Amino acid sequence: MEHDLHPVDGNGMLEVQRSDQVLQLALTGEWRTLRFGEIDAALAALDLTSARRIEISTTRLQALDLSGAWRLSEFIKQAQAAGVEVAFKGTPPDQLRLVDQTLQGESPECTQHNLPIPLSPIAELEQPAIRSLTFLGRHAVLFARDLLRDLASLGRMSLTAARGVTSFRRLRPISIARHVYETGITAIPIVALIAFLISVIVAYMSAQQLRNFGAVVFVVDLVTIGVLRELGVLLTSIIVAGRSGSAFAAEIGSMKLNEEVDALYATGVDPFEALVLPRVLGLVIALPLLTILADIIGLTGGALLCRFLLDMPLTQYVTRVQESIQPTTFWVGVIKAPVFAVLIAMAGCYRGMQVRDSSRELGRLTTLAVVQAIFLVIFADALFAVLFLEMNI
Repeated sequence: MEHDLHPVDGNGMLEVQRSDQVLQLALTGEWRTLRFGEIDAALAALDLTSARRIEISTTRLQALDLSGAWRLSEFIKQAQAAGVEVAFKGTPPDQLRLVDQTLQGESPECTQHNLPIPLSPIAELEQPAIRSLTFLGRHAVLFARDLLRDLASLGRMSLTAARGVTSFRRLRPISIARHVYETGITAIPIVALIAFLISVIVAYMSAQQLRNFGAVVFVVDLVTIGVLRELGVLLTSIIVAGRSGSAFAAEIGSMKLNEEVDALYATGVDPFEALVLPRVLGLVIALPLLTILADIIGLTGGALLCRFLLDMPLTQYVTRVQESIQPTTFWVGVIKAPVFAVLIAMAGCYRGMQVRDSSRELGRLTTLAVVQAIFLVIFADALFAVLFLEMNI
C-alpha cells in the first residue's frame, strides 16, 4: 500500500491512500474559502490514471463551505468523466448536494430535505372507476413519501441529538438557556393562572355532587389525584404546545423564507444542531418545571376552595392530601412531561423546516404544528394511562 499526504493547511489535510485500483481520500480539518487555493492545488495534483474507484470520507471534516463543496464537486465530475467510480463513505455533505442541485437547476427546497417533488399532471380518464383508482394511488404515493420524509427527519433529529451528547460544545448551552427562559420562565403566569382556575372548577363541581352523599371530604382526593396525575401535566403541555410549539414553527419557518437556513448550510453549520436541538432540550428542561409549578398552584387552588366553600381547615386539607396520594402519584405526572416536551418541540421544529415559498405556507404549517402537537400530547397521555393501568401504578 502506498500512503501519500497532500497538505492543504495546518487546519486542513487531504489524506490519500492507494490500494490496488482504489484511491481513498480522507478530508480533514476546515475546507473554507480562505484555503481555496491550497485545496485546489491538492486536488489538481492527484493522479487518477491508475484508479478505478475513489472512496471519499468526510467523517473527520470539521467545516465545509460552498467554495470547498464546489471544488469537491468539480473534482468528482472530473473523476467520473475519466471513467472513475466515486463513492462516499457515509452520507455526502449537505453543502455538496446543495451545490449540485443549484448547478443542475433543481429546487433545493424540494430535494435537499427529501421533500416530495410534485407529481406531473395526469390526463383525466373518462371511466369513473379508473379515475377513483388513480386518485387513490396518487394519494397513496404522496402518503408514502410523506411517511418516509417524516421518518428521515426523525432519524436526523435523533442522530443530531446523539452527536450532541458526545460534545458539550455541540449542545450550545447558551442557546438552551435562552429557550428555557422563553418557553419556561415567561410561561409561568399563564400556566399558574390556568392551573389555579381548573383546580377550583374541579373542586367546585366535585363538592356540588359529593355534598348530596355527605362525602365532601373526598373532594380533596379528586383534586389531588386529578391534578398530580393528569390535569397538571396535560393542561401545561397543551398551553405550551399552543404557545411554544407555534413559536418554534414560526421562527424556523421565517428563517426558511429569508434563506437563513440555506446560509447555515453554506457556512458549514448543521441547522438541526443550531436550531432544532437547543429548542428540544430547552423545552425538555422547562416543561417538567412548569408541571411541578402547576401541581403546586393546583393544590393551592383546591385548598382555597375547600376552606371558603366547605369550611375545611387547612390542616385537615393537608392531612387528607397526604393520605390520598401514593408514592408514585406525583412522579406519574412528572414522568410524562419530558415525553410531551419532545413531541411538542419536534412537531414545531419539523413543520418549521417544511416552510417554503410564501407566508401563507408559513401560517398553514404553524397552525398544523399546534394541532399536531396537541394531538400527540393527548394521544401519548392516553398511552401512558393504559401503561400505568397495566402496571398497576
